[in-house]
Amino acid sequence: MDKLLIEGGTRLEGAIDVGGSKNAALPILFGTILLDGPMTFTNVPNLRDIHTTLTLLGILGCPCAYDSRVVRAAPGQLKAEAPYDLVRTMRASVLCLGPLLARIGEARVALPGGCAIGARPVDQHLKGLEKMGAHFELESGYILGRCNGLKGAHITFDMPTVGGTENLLMAATLAEGETVLENCAREPEVVDLAEFLRHCGARIEGHGSSTITVQGVSSLRGSSYAVMPDRIEAGTFLAAAAITGGDLLVRGCPYDELEAVILKLQGMGMRIEQTPEGVRAVCDGPLNGTDVKTQPYPGFPTDMQAQIMAVMALARGASMVEERIFENRFMHVLELVRLGADIRVSGRTAMIRGVERLTGAPVMASDLRASASLVLAGLAAHGVTEVQRIYHLDRGYERIEDKLNAVGARIRRVKD
Repeated sequence: MDKLLIEGGTRLEGAIDVGGSKNAALPILFGTILLDGPMTFTNVPNLRDIHTTLTLLGILGCPCAYDSRVVRAAPGQLKAEAPYDLVRTMRASVLCLGPLLARIGEARVALPGGCAIGARPVDQHLKGLEKMGAHFELESGYILGRCNGLKGAHITFDMPTVGGTENLLMAATLAEGETVLENCAREPEVVDLAEFLRHCGARIEGHGSSTITVQGVSSLRGSSYAVMPDRIEAGTFLAAAAITGGDLLVRGCPYDELEAVILKLQGMGMRIEQTPEGVRAVCDGPLNGTDVKTQPYPGFPTDMQAQIMAVMALARGASMVEERIFENRFMHVLELVRLGADIRVSGRTAMIRGVERLTGAPVMASDLRASASLVLAGLAAHGVTEVQRIYHLDRGYERIEDKLNAVGARIRRVKD
């Protein structure tokens, strides 16, 4: 198992590149189950979750090959079972449920696992698919689904759900008739999935809004498609510029999709602007505290909450974070406190009082974004910060230490 040793206190300067979005790539890759012909994807990040997905797709009868951020998929004779040994490592595996029911009328998918950041039930997925004609049973930890062809339906989500919207959107593309999805998630990754499906022949309207309408078609063709840039990786790099007093050109940064994050960082005192080469983020003075409330898109993303909290730890005055999405997403707080941060948690609210300095110490990552917050804190801390359990980090960031070292960080990956 690897860990990172971070020697903090250096200012980051230079250009840094944003990779493809993991959260967009995963549902898009599962969308290959719907296709009749081979598909080529570009800008696919080289991440553990991506390779887990490709392995699972191969088991399901859709073999894929990965080479230099390009995936070539060749849908074949599909199989219905997504085994527990793979699904338990990645919650996104449940996204094969809708496509399998749409293509072959059956699915046996293990209940998903993943990061321990709170309950993320799949009841919204199942309720919607039941309205489209599927029937489900729960047996030995597996979801057993069957249908005699999916039918279009009018479905209203109890709350915006990214995974639920993606699963039903994929299922609806091959369902008979019209499907209307209400109270949908509006995240850019949902939009990217819809654009991929449209590129393959799906008839979809309204993606990016709360209502999506899908006219079912008989088949979807293979083609080629480029995955969108990773807005959370880009936001993490903006936060890295903030916490180190840096000057970074973030190439490939999706500015519009990061508006909520950029506005908060600008309000804290950063200069962030679009240029022809990318987004330039400059922090040339002390930052001020701010308040953040995580919300579904276009609100402040929960996936950036831990990172901005690390920045708040060194900002002047008091800050507050209210976590409205997941009930257990403050596990990084105690580790930041080990580095010298002044943070107190009450329920879903964290109060942060800025300190003069952080000091390096051994810390342990509990989930993907918590890992990123500890890396950011380590960049600014005096001395050496040892970040353990970075397999969480590797699920969402492709060799982040190499990218940060190229702009002035001092990070070593070593065997624990």
